[in-house]
Amino acid sequence: MALLRRAWFQIHWFIGITAGSVLVLIGLTGATLSFRAEIIDAINPELRHAPNPGGATALLPAALAQQLQAAHPKRRIVTLTVFAEPGRPARVNFAPPEGQRQGEVRLVDPWTAELLPEPKGDAFFEFVESLHRWLLLPRDTGKPVTGTLATGLLILALSGLYLRWPRRPLAWRAWLKLDFALTGRAFLWNLHAVVGTIALLAYLASSLTGLYWGFDGVRTLVDNAAGEGRMVRTQRMQAGGAAAQATAAPKPDLQRVWQSFLQETNGDWSLVTLRMPTRNATQIEATYLRANPEHERARNRLYLDAVTGEATQHERYADKPLAGRLVNSIYPLHMGTYWGLPGRIVMTLSSLGLSLFAITGWMLYLGRRRTKRAVRDERARLSPALPLDSHGAEPVLLTFATQTGHAERIALQTAAVLQSAGVAVVLQPLVRLSVDALQRYRKVLLVASTFGDGDPPDSLRAFARQFARQTGSGLQNVHYGLLALGDRHYANFCGFGRALDHDLRGHGAQALFPMIEVSNGDAGALARWQQSLADTFAVQVDTWQTHQPKVAPFEPWRLVRRTLLNAGSQGAPLFEIELARPDSAAWKPGALVELLPRQAGPAVEQFLRSAGLDGRTLVRFDGHERTLEDALSRSTLMTATSAATAQALADTLVPLAPRSYSVASIATDGCVQLLVRQVRHDDGLGIASGWLTASAPADATIELRLLPNPGFALVDDEVPCIFIGNGSGFAGLRAHLRERARRGHGRNWLVYGERNAAHDSFCATDIAQWQAAGALERVDLVFSRDQAQRRYVQDRLRETADALRQWVAERAVIYVCGSLEGMAPGVDSALREALGEQVFDDLVAQGRYRRDVY
Repeated sequence: MALLRRAWFQIHWFIGITAGSVLVLIGLTGATLSFRAEIIDAINPELRHAPNPGGATALLPAALAQQLQAAHPKRRIVTLTVFAEPGRPARVNFAPPEGQRQGEVRLVDPWTAELLPEPKGDAFFEFVESLHRWLLLPRDTGKPVTGTLATGLLILALSGLYLRWPRRPLAWRAWLKLDFALTGRAFLWNLHAVVGTIALLAYLASSLTGLYWGFDGVRTLVDNAAGEGRMVRTQRMQAGGAAAQATAAPKPDLQRVWQSFLQETNGDWSLVTLRMPTRNATQIEATYLRANPEHERARNRLYLDAVTGEATQHERYADKPLAGRLVNSIYPLHMGTYWGLPGRIVMTLSSLGLSLFAITGWMLYLGRRRTKRAVRDERARLSPALPLDSHGAEPVLLTFATQTGHAERIALQTAAVLQSAGVAVVLQPLVRLSVDALQRYRKVLLVASTFGDGDPPDSLRAFARQFARQTGSGLQNVHYGLLALGDRHYANFCGFGRALDHDLRGHGAQALFPMIEVSNGDAGALARWQQSLADTFAVQVDTWQTHQPKVAPFEPWRLVRRTLLNAGSQGAPLFEIELARPDSAAWKPGALVELLPRQAGPAVEQFLRSAGLDGRTLVRFDGHERTLEDALSRSTLMTATSAATAQALADTLVPLAPRSYSVASIATDGCVQLLVRQVRHDDGLGIASGWLTASAPADATIELRLLPNPGFALVDDEVPCIFIGNGSGFAGLRAHLRERARRGHGRNWLVYGERNAAHDSFCATDIAQWQAAGALERVDLVFSRDQAQRRYVQDRLRETADALRQWVAERAVIYVCGSLEGMAPGVDSALREALGEQVFDDLVAQGRYRRDVY
């Protein structure tokens, strides 16, 4: 499925930037032609109604034809069109001169049979029509070209529909919500997609009817299938011709023909075109519209004997089968007149809209090109290794240990700064190194992230054990600098970094400067790291600003929906939160969101009352001017305050820390979905979970940013995958399984635990869909409290040890998502028992054991 989607995306943009540019011309000319008749009538009012000279009676068709033929004896009349409306000029079509395909069409004074002057503006519209239908090419060449363009429009419309198909297709907002609060690429995408959806039916009608006119073979096939082909009509015209003389057809009697026409139609007509018989044909074809026709091409055909006027066949539009009516409606469908004036307006606007799609499509395409070019430049600038510098200096080893990618980003930034200063750098993940490898470098820089309460990142577990057990002092010649990342909320803050520092010293390595500890991206600690490196390698401190890694800004998303998933559960309420923003197709499965929570409104109001301050007062807070109420909603609320003014209070406020959640949806869902468990403390709901699940009003703005999670990224190939989790950890697993199902990768095994099947089976619908699609080979659900003895996912893993070993032997990747306490260590222990210590360590080292636990 992923390959199919990528293929359609490539087809869509390729046709869009090639044929789409020419389709703009087709659209503009089509819009110009939409009201051609009305415009011609407006600029030629004298030709709309011919003045009646002295109360004359309008000439009947026989008299009109006779006088025209007498005045132009060398020109044969092919058709004559007359109108029931008094004073409306008739129209005559003369046979083309030899060697030409079309004869001259002229307006005729209905009172005198004189040819009227050419309407002003008609030549312009003829030019526009030629441009629209044949691109000013010869007709035989231009028709297939415009037919090909119509095919391109059809593919663009259908592929666009496929590419933006939302997860909830019945939700109108997913299709038609045009968000003018968006900016940049997000707004372009939203505008392109929403307007395309609105105009979809119009483009399908335009493209399918364009195909009909563009390719003669298609037109002949459709006409013949509907019984409306040219050959069929010719046979009808010549019916009875066998009785005529082979030398010449008898002279038609238009007077009798006209009287018979009036009798057959009972006067129910608004215009009629009389086609004169040719060669041996003995019939006249009268094509007419009723006084109140279904549409402008709802033609009725009456075949009349040219001599006696007797009606031989009468084909009424209303009596035609559906296929025949549709063929006769192709032009009205193309122009929109099939639906009257509203249809014409819609088709005109959709034709003009092709310009919008071309502009937004090109801007999106060029934006992607710029982004890719910037990424290539960034990668080139952050190249993983440089040769020795011109002075032959030894390179510096820069290594990192990361769980979520933060340590890697800091290492890349550090490498860029050192390289720009002329320092040769070798950049390697710590998991690929050993003590022997460290011995080859005199200077080593390490950026080490601690996971959880003092643990190394998952991929470094085996390395940490081996490094700690190894004896000897083989690193006496190594000088190192260590940046340890952690979170002070954990008792064993920077535990892995501290253990690494201890082991390095134990192996004889010497510190270039004291270990620097960073809690949650503390700017002061990072500044000390920068200054330490500047002193060590003679790098200018201000150079760091040039190489600051780009951090995604917090952006406004809208709370679309929150749904309680486990009503009646023994556990805390679990909600599915849906957040919408049209440019949300920028994350990969396994990603995280980091969002800024808000204090509940009542808590802020109570604080303001106790402080005796007006929440509407403007203050300066966190670099922005906000109301005091808004600043408080973004801050940790103290129990008491002695601030005399609103600004004095604002100066003491501490912003709420961002909260991270696993994304439970994929980009093609068109929205970010989270599974949020309510956390309850003695003083009420937790700030973030309470805000998302209870306090935030419907349609509230949630500020968040999407973050990559490389340690939990989905594999690209079709290897087997085992997904293990519990509770709200289903979020990360669901995103992966949705993407695997979309790609058609079916070797998936889900092991998932909750409390009670009766109240916590919110995953059942997803599981059923994946199984029906062949995307879930095995499912093991464990409900801990549905039996006397509690059972958990780790217990189920021990019971399925043989299957686990088989899947791992087939190169399976294991994903674990859920609680860090209880489930995660329990799964670790079960996997070690089932697979063996060495296989488990290899699994971790190879990146085939990926966790998102919290």
